[in-house]
Amino acid sequence: MEIGISTASYFPRLLTEDAMDEVARAGAKVGEVFFATHSEYTRDFAAVVKERADRGGVRINSVHALTNQFEPELFGKGLRAHADAITTFTRVCEAGETLGAKYYVFHGATRLKPAVKYVFDYGFLAERVNKLCDIAGSHGITLTYENVHWAYFSVPEYFEKLSPLCPRLGATLDIKQAMQSRLDYADFMKVMGGRLKTVHLCNYTESGRLVMPHSKEGVFDFRLLFKRLKDAGFDGACLIEVYSSCYSGFGEIKESLDYLNDIKESL
Repeated sequence: MEIGISTASYFPRLLTEDAMDEVARAGAKVGEVFFATHSEYTRDFAAVVKERADRGGVRINSVHALTNQFEPELFGKGLRAHADAITTFTRVCEAGETLGAKYYVFHGATRLKPAVKYVFDYGFLAERVNKLCDIAGSHGITLTYENVHWAYFSVPEYFEKLSPLCPRLGATLDIKQAMQSRLDYADFMKVMGGRLKTVHLCNYTESGRLVMPHSKEGVFDFRLLFKRLKDAGFDGACLIEVYSSCYSGFGEIKESLDYLNDIKESL
């Protein structure tokens, strides 16, 4: 199990390539690349980020795209919109391959009307997800579905019903998103099981305000999380993914990295 940093933690304060420099400067040996816009979904841009990562001694674990730019239409019924979304998804996978990423962190379709009870056609969803798994797999990447409170995968039951129909689908656990779904992250861990590949780390207060992992205001028990992951045989990357509103200076991200590494090493 490794502790690292996602470049999403520096968005939108830094451009993605400059964020990778900060990941290395913080001392992380593993990272995730958050592509912020369409112009970054290219092999040429990925090569620039890869050069920065290699120079800083950072191994790229995963890639993540700005979801709402195209991922919802991967499940859309409009033929042209769906085709365009597939083209964009493929470009992200190609960029991920250039980076040497093993995983694609996926949000998928969104629940635009949370007050509405969504009824899912799991056969249709599985057909679309399996196609995405094929595309990602052709670039050496595993698609990992992330729990997100405003997306389809906002409750454990969604993955529990979908995953048996998608044998190559992996999972990403997001701590803050579980809290924002008002659910115990352990319930998500249970349905993810051995498919869990990556974990996103953040902290939060009693009131649900997001804070840095090392913050004394935070109430999340990272020691228990790491113990549960260790007991489950997880040996992947746990990546700090915080919002820029959580800190005032980049040095706080390094503080959180050191704090989390100390906890991990003490187990």
